[in-house]
Amino acid sequence: MGPDQAGALARIALGHVAQEWPQKLDHVLEGPDDLRRPSELHPMFHGSFDWHSCVHAHWMLARLLARFPDMPEAAAIAARFDSAFTPANAEAERAYLARPASRGFERPYGWAWLLKLHAALAGTRWDSVLAPLAGDFAARFQAHLPRADYPIRSGVHSNTAFALTLAADWAALHDPALLVLLRETARRWYGADRDCQAWEPSGEDFLSPALTEAVCLASLLPPADFAPWFEGFLPHLAQAAPVTLFTPARVADRSDGRIVHLDGLNLSRAWAWRRLARTLPEGDPRAVRMRMAAAAHLAASLPHLDGHYMGAHWLASFATLALEEEG
Repeated sequence: MGPDQAGALARIALGHVAQEWPQKLDHVLEGPDDLRRPSELHPMFHGSFDWHSCVHAHWMLARLLARFPDMPEAAAIAARFDSAFTPANAEAERAYLARPASRGFERPYGWAWLLKLHAALAGTRWDSVLAPLAGDFAARFQAHLPRADYPIRSGVHSNTAFALTLAADWAALHDPALLVLLRETARRWYGADRDCQAWEPSGEDFLSPALTEAVCLASLLPPADFAPWFEGFLPHLAQAAPVTLFTPARVADRSDGRIVHLDGLNLSRAWAWRRLARTLPEGDPRAVRMRMAAAAHLAASLPHLDGHYMGAHWLASFATLALEEEG
């Protein structure tokens, strides 16, 4: 990623993080008083079509600002953060979470992205504003994971491996006890998995259930434990199998909000392949194949970040995950 590419990504996000309509709410109505507009329910995160996309768009802007503080878009990013990340807005978001009907709000995807956003703001003037809200979501992970007997292996928002991976970034900075819980949960959910068949993609996936699980274990296990697990989980990588994991998905209709998920699948696979390649010794033939697969998946979807709004409101964040992993 270079400054020009970062600027292009930033302009995409700046164009929609405050765009209230159209809006897809995750909102339980307990009575007529709950019929309120998105900007009243979520004064901090009411743009980008849905709450979680608004959160990870802000994460992307925070990462781009940190990497390229002199980019032309830096002032606009800082101004956006100053207007959104205020104590009053944070308290309104916390009050929404405190509603009894909000117990399952954005679990686990939005929880994890909020923690990742706060981790990206470490050391900035916005860090302390987001800290109480991040603490609320960390507490939700602490309460939920011990009673979650089974993982969710889907390729969409409910995927639990992706949530553990993102949450681990925050826990490593702020909450050692949560990091231990995340690690124990990953072992409990996935530690016995072997010879993954990778029956994917499904028609609406934006995450690879197989590769996302592998990244989760790579993020949370010590390298000495991860290496044999990975060998047993995907034992045929040197032969570029399972073939489906090496084959970019075709996206038939980018105006369809669910079919366009497959662009996200290509981008998140590129992120996963690059991260997993870094766990292998230099020159390992599996790493070569992984990097080639990452390049093919990026080429399939990177040109399509800012087409129809159904993709434009979120794909740039996943492109940023993949591009940051390049180094």
